[in-house]
Amino acid sequence: MAAMLIGVIDVGSNTIRLLVARADGAELLPVEKERVRLSLGSEIERTGVVSDVSIAAASKAVAKFAGIARKSGVELLDVFLTAPGRQSANSHELVTALRRAASHTVRVLSTDQEGRLAYGGAVATAPVKLGETVAVCDVGGASTEIAVGSPGEEPRWVRSVDLGSVRLTARVDDLAEAREEAEAAFAAIRPPRVETALAVGGSARATRRLVGASLGEEELAEALRIVETKSPRALTRRFGVDRARAEILPAGVAILAEVQSRLGVPLHICDGGIREGAVLASVAALAA
Repeated sequence: MAAMLIGVIDVGSNTIRLLVARADGAELLPVEKERVRLSLGSEIERTGVVSDVSIAAASKAVAKFAGIARKSGVELLDVFLTAPGRQSANSHELVTALRRAASHTVRVLSTDQEGRLAYGGAVATAPVKLGETVAVCDVGGASTEIAVGSPGEEPRWVRSVDLGSVRLTARVDDLAEAREEAEAAFAAIRPPRVETALAVGGSARATRRLVGASLGEEELAEALRIVETKSPRALTRRFGVDRARAEILPAGVAILAEVQSRLGVPLHICDGGIREGAVLASVAALAA
Protein backbone atom coordinates (compact mmCIF):
# COMPACT_ATOMS: atom_id res chain seq x y z
CA MET A 1 0.00 0.00 0.00
CA ALA A 2 1.25 3.48 -0.90
CA ALA A 3 1.98 6.00 1.85
CA MET A 4 -1.15 7.72 3.18
CA LEU A 5 -1.80 10.97 4.99
CA ILE A 6 -4.04 10.29 8.00
CA GLY A 7 -5.49 12.70 10.55
CA VAL A 8 -6.51 11.93 14.14
CA ILE A 9 -8.42 14.22 16.50
CA ASP A 10 -8.28 12.95 20.08
CA VAL A 11 -10.69 14.53 22.60
CA GLY A 12 -9.34 13.63 26.02
CA SER A 13 -9.99 14.60 29.61
CA ASN A 14 -7.29 17.25 29.75
CA THR A 15 -6.41 18.11 26.15
CA ILE A 16 -7.80 17.98 22.63
CA ARG A 17 -5.06 17.04 20.17
CA LEU A 18 -4.58 16.78 16.44
CA LEU A 19 -2.06 14.54 14.71
CA VAL A 20 -1.62 14.46 10.96
CA ALA A 21 0.89 11.79 9.97
CA ARG A 22 2.17 10.23 6.79
CA ALA A 23 1.95 6.48 7.21
CA ASP A 24 4.01 4.09 5.12
CA GLY A 25 3.43 0.64 6.54
CA ALA A 26 4.63 0.73 10.14
CA GLU A 27 6.59 3.96 9.58
CA LEU A 28 5.02 7.23 10.73
CA LEU A 29 6.12 10.76 9.89
CA PRO A 30 4.25 13.49 11.81
CA VAL A 31 3.21 16.36 9.53
CA GLU A 32 0.99 18.48 11.80
CA LYS A 33 0.51 18.55 15.57
CA GLU A 34 -1.83 20.86 17.45
CA ARG A 35 -3.37 20.90 20.91
CA VAL A 36 -5.84 22.86 22.99
CA ARG A 37 -5.95 22.35 26.74
CA LEU A 38 -9.55 22.04 27.91
CA SER A 39 -10.06 20.24 31.21
CA LEU A 40 -13.25 18.33 30.49
CA GLY A 41 -12.27 15.67 33.00
CA SER A 42 -12.14 17.98 36.02
CA GLU A 43 -15.56 19.40 35.13
CA ILE A 44 -17.02 15.89 34.82
CA GLU A 45 -15.48 14.96 38.17
CA ARG A 46 -17.06 18.03 39.83
CA THR A 47 -20.50 18.06 38.21
CA GLY A 48 -20.96 14.78 36.37
CA VAL A 49 -21.50 16.51 33.03
CA VAL A 50 -19.80 18.73 30.45
CA SER A 51 -21.22 22.26 30.55
CA ASP A 52 -22.64 24.05 27.52
CA VAL A 53 -19.67 26.42 27.64
CA SER A 54 -17.19 23.54 27.52
CA ILE A 55 -19.13 21.75 24.77
CA ALA A 56 -18.92 24.95 22.73
CA ALA A 57 -15.18 25.31 23.40
CA ALA A 58 -14.53 21.67 22.50
CA SER A 59 -16.58 22.05 19.32
CA LYS A 60 -14.60 25.12 18.32
CA ALA A 61 -11.29 23.25 18.80
CA VAL A 62 -12.49 20.19 16.88
CA ALA A 63 -13.80 22.32 14.00
CA LYS A 64 -10.44 24.10 13.80
CA PHE A 65 -8.45 20.85 13.86
CA ALA A 66 -10.70 19.19 11.27
CA GLY A 67 -10.11 22.20 9.02
CA ILE A 68 -6.34 21.96 9.47
CA ALA A 69 -6.43 18.23 8.72
CA ARG A 70 -8.42 18.72 5.54
CA LYS A 71 -6.20 21.56 4.34
CA SER A 72 -3.23 19.23 4.90
CA GLY A 73 -4.81 16.84 2.40
CA VAL A 74 -5.63 13.91 4.69
CA GLU A 75 -7.06 10.88 2.95
CA LEU A 76 -8.66 9.61 6.15
CA LEU A 77 -9.75 11.37 9.35
CA ASP A 78 -10.45 9.67 12.69
CA VAL A 79 -12.21 11.67 15.43
CA PHE A 80 -12.72 10.09 18.84
CA LEU A 81 -13.31 10.74 22.52
CA THR A 82 -11.69 8.84 25.34
CA ALA A 83 -12.86 9.10 28.98
CA PRO A 84 -15.13 12.17 28.49
CA GLY A 85 -17.27 10.12 26.14
CA ARG A 86 -17.60 7.32 28.70
CA GLN A 87 -17.84 9.20 31.97
CA SER A 88 -20.02 12.25 31.29
CA ALA A 89 -23.75 11.90 31.93
CA ASN A 90 -24.42 14.09 28.86
CA SER A 91 -21.89 12.43 26.58
CA HIS A 92 -24.52 12.11 23.85
CA GLU A 93 -24.81 15.92 23.67
CA LEU A 94 -21.03 16.25 23.52
CA VAL A 95 -20.68 13.65 20.77
CA THR A 96 -23.49 15.23 18.73
CA ALA A 97 -21.92 18.69 19.00
CA LEU A 98 -18.48 17.41 18.00
CA ARG A 99 -19.92 15.48 15.07
CA ARG A 100 -21.47 18.69 13.76
CA ALA A 101 -18.27 20.65 14.38
CA ALA A 102 -16.08 18.14 12.56
CA SER A 103 -18.60 17.35 9.80
CA HIS A 104 -17.45 13.81 10.43
CA THR A 105 -18.38 10.76 12.45
CA VAL A 106 -17.16 10.78 16.05
CA ARG A 107 -16.61 7.60 18.02
CA VAL A 108 -16.27 6.96 21.74
CA LEU A 109 -13.41 4.58 22.50
CA SER A 110 -13.98 1.80 24.98
CA THR A 111 -11.28 1.31 27.62
CA ASP A 112 -10.15 -1.80 25.74
CA GLN A 113 -9.85 0.12 22.46
CA GLU A 114 -7.99 2.94 24.20
CA GLY A 115 -5.50 0.54 25.75
CA ARG A 116 -4.92 -1.28 22.46
CA LEU A 117 -4.34 1.91 20.48
CA ALA A 118 -1.93 3.26 23.10
CA TYR A 119 -0.09 -0.07 23.01
CA GLY A 120 0.29 0.04 19.22
CA GLY A 121 1.53 3.64 19.22
CA ALA A 122 3.99 3.03 22.06
CA VAL A 123 5.50 -0.13 20.57
CA ALA A 124 5.92 1.64 17.21
CA THR A 125 7.80 4.56 18.82
CA ALA A 126 9.64 2.72 21.62
CA PRO A 127 12.99 4.36 22.48
CA VAL A 128 14.50 1.06 23.68
CA LYS A 129 14.92 -2.49 22.41
CA LEU A 130 11.80 -4.44 23.31
CA GLY A 131 11.71 -7.77 25.10
CA GLU A 132 9.41 -10.62 24.19
CA THR A 133 6.71 -9.35 26.56
CA VAL A 134 5.89 -5.64 26.73
CA ALA A 135 3.60 -3.57 28.94
CA VAL A 136 2.31 -0.15 27.96
CA CYS A 137 0.93 2.25 30.56
CA ASP A 138 -1.16 5.22 29.42
CA VAL A 139 -1.95 7.65 32.25
CA GLY A 140 -4.67 9.96 30.99
CA GLY A 141 -6.65 12.67 32.70
CA ALA A 142 -9.51 10.48 33.92
CA SER A 143 -8.40 6.89 33.37
CA THR A 144 -5.28 4.76 33.13
CA GLU A 145 -4.87 1.83 30.75
CA ILE A 146 -2.30 -0.96 30.97
CA ALA A 147 -1.84 -3.35 28.04
CA VAL A 148 0.51 -6.33 27.80
CA GLY A 149 1.53 -8.25 24.71
CA SER A 150 4.37 -9.17 22.38
CA PRO A 151 5.81 -6.84 19.70
CA GLY A 152 4.14 -7.35 16.34
CA GLU A 153 0.99 -8.77 17.91
CA GLU A 154 -2.19 -7.39 19.47
CA PRO A 155 -2.00 -7.08 23.27
CA ARG A 156 -3.41 -10.15 25.02
CA TRP A 157 -4.10 -8.49 28.39
CA VAL A 158 -5.71 -5.03 28.78
CA ARG A 159 -7.01 -3.42 31.95
CA SER A 160 -8.33 0.05 32.73
CA VAL A 161 -8.73 1.95 36.00
CA ASP A 162 -11.04 4.96 36.17
CA LEU A 163 -8.37 7.17 37.69
CA GLY A 164 -6.12 9.65 35.92
CA SER A 165 -4.15 12.77 36.76
CA VAL A 166 -7.10 15.20 36.49
CA ARG A 167 -9.55 13.01 38.38
CA LEU A 168 -7.07 12.20 41.14
CA THR A 169 -6.09 15.86 41.56
CA ALA A 170 -9.76 16.76 42.09
CA ARG A 171 -10.17 14.11 44.79
CA VAL A 172 -7.21 14.72 47.09
CA ASP A 173 -5.56 17.52 49.04
CA ASP A 174 -1.94 16.41 49.02
CA LEU A 175 0.52 13.90 47.57
CA ALA A 176 0.17 11.46 50.47
CA GLU A 177 -3.56 11.19 49.82
CA ALA A 178 -2.91 10.85 46.09
CA ARG A 179 -0.59 7.88 46.68
CA GLU A 180 -3.13 6.22 48.99
CA GLU A 181 -5.93 6.73 46.46
CA ALA A 182 -3.78 5.35 43.63
CA GLU A 183 -2.82 2.30 45.67
CA ALA A 184 -6.47 1.56 46.43
CA ALA A 185 -7.56 2.08 42.83
CA PHE A 186 -4.97 -0.35 41.46
CA ALA A 187 -5.27 -2.92 44.26
CA ALA A 188 -7.01 -5.48 42.03
CA ILE A 189 -4.64 -5.06 39.06
CA ARG A 190 -2.28 -8.00 38.65
CA PRO A 191 -0.44 -7.61 35.33
CA PRO A 192 1.46 -10.52 33.76
CA ARG A 193 5.23 -10.59 34.13
CA VAL A 194 6.91 -8.41 31.47
CA GLU A 195 10.43 -7.79 30.23
CA THR A 196 9.94 -4.21 29.03
CA ALA A 197 7.51 -1.47 30.07
CA LEU A 198 6.64 1.69 28.17
CA ALA A 199 4.75 4.78 29.33
CA VAL A 200 2.83 7.25 27.19
CA GLY A 201 0.77 10.37 27.83
CA GLY A 202 1.27 13.87 29.16
CA SER A 203 2.11 12.87 32.73
CA ALA A 204 4.86 10.52 31.54
CA ARG A 205 6.37 13.11 29.20
CA ALA A 206 6.30 15.77 31.93
CA THR A 207 7.95 13.39 34.42
CA ARG A 208 10.71 12.82 31.86
CA ARG A 209 11.57 16.50 32.25
CA LEU A 210 12.11 15.96 35.97
CA VAL A 211 14.17 12.77 36.14
CA GLY A 212 14.84 11.44 32.63
CA ALA A 213 13.30 8.98 30.21
CA SER A 214 13.59 5.80 32.29
CA LEU A 215 11.36 5.66 35.35
CA GLY A 216 12.49 3.02 37.78
CA GLU A 217 11.75 2.92 41.49
CA GLU A 218 14.55 5.36 42.36
CA GLU A 219 13.70 7.83 39.59
CA LEU A 220 10.03 7.86 40.56
CA ALA A 221 10.92 8.34 44.22
CA GLU A 222 12.93 11.40 43.16
CA ALA A 223 10.08 12.63 40.96
CA LEU A 224 7.68 12.28 43.90
CA ARG A 225 10.09 14.26 46.07
CA ILE A 226 10.30 17.02 43.45
CA VAL A 227 6.54 17.41 42.93
CA GLU A 228 5.98 17.39 46.68
CA THR A 229 8.55 20.10 47.41
CA LYS A 230 8.18 22.31 44.32
CA SER A 231 5.19 24.48 43.50
CA PRO A 232 3.58 24.28 40.05
CA ARG A 233 5.20 27.61 39.25
CA ALA A 234 8.62 26.24 40.24
CA LEU A 235 8.07 23.13 38.11
CA THR A 236 7.34 25.38 35.15
CA ARG A 237 10.33 27.68 35.74
CA ARG A 238 12.92 25.04 36.56
CA PHE A 239 11.85 22.10 34.39
CA GLY A 240 9.80 23.70 31.62
CA VAL A 241 6.62 21.80 32.52
CA ASP A 242 3.51 23.43 31.09
CA ARG A 243 1.78 25.33 33.94
CA ALA A 244 -1.55 23.56 33.56
CA ARG A 245 0.25 20.21 33.46
CA ALA A 246 2.28 21.16 36.54
CA GLU A 247 -0.94 21.54 38.54
CA ILE A 248 -1.89 17.89 37.96
CA LEU A 249 1.59 16.38 37.75
CA PRO A 250 1.81 15.20 41.39
CA ALA A 251 -1.22 13.00 40.78
CA GLY A 252 0.24 11.78 37.49
CA VAL A 253 3.54 10.84 39.14
CA ALA A 254 1.68 9.04 41.94
CA ILE A 255 -0.15 6.89 39.38
CA LEU A 256 3.02 6.19 37.40
CA ALA A 257 4.78 5.11 40.60
CA GLU A 258 1.92 2.77 41.48
CA VAL A 259 1.89 1.19 38.02
CA GLN A 260 5.68 0.81 37.98
CA SER A 261 5.62 -0.94 41.34
CA ARG A 262 3.12 -3.47 39.98
CA LEU A 263 5.02 -4.10 36.76
CA GLY A 264 8.36 -4.40 38.55
CA VAL A 265 10.46 -2.99 35.70
CA PRO A 266 11.34 0.60 34.69
CA LEU A 267 8.91 2.57 32.53
CA HIS A 268 10.54 3.88 29.35
CA ILE A 269 8.79 7.01 28.09
CA CYS A 270 7.61 7.11 24.47
CA ASP A 271 6.68 10.12 22.37
CA GLY A 272 4.02 8.10 20.53
CA GLY A 273 0.78 6.80 21.97
CA ILE A 274 -2.91 6.58 21.28
CA ARG A 275 -2.96 8.89 18.24
CA GLU A 276 -0.05 7.11 16.56
CA GLY A 277 -1.77 3.84 17.38
CA ALA A 278 -4.96 5.10 15.73
CA VAL A 279 -3.04 5.98 12.55
CA LEU A 280 -1.46 2.51 12.42
CA ALA A 281 -4.84 0.87 13.11
CA SER A 282 -6.37 2.76 10.17
CA VAL A 283 -3.55 1.61 7.90
CA ALA A 284 -4.01 -1.98 9.04
CA ALA A 285 -7.78 -1.82 8.49
CA LEU A 286 -7.36 -0.48 4.95
CA ALA A 287 -4.79 -3.14 4.14
CA ALA A 288 -6.97 -6.01 5.44
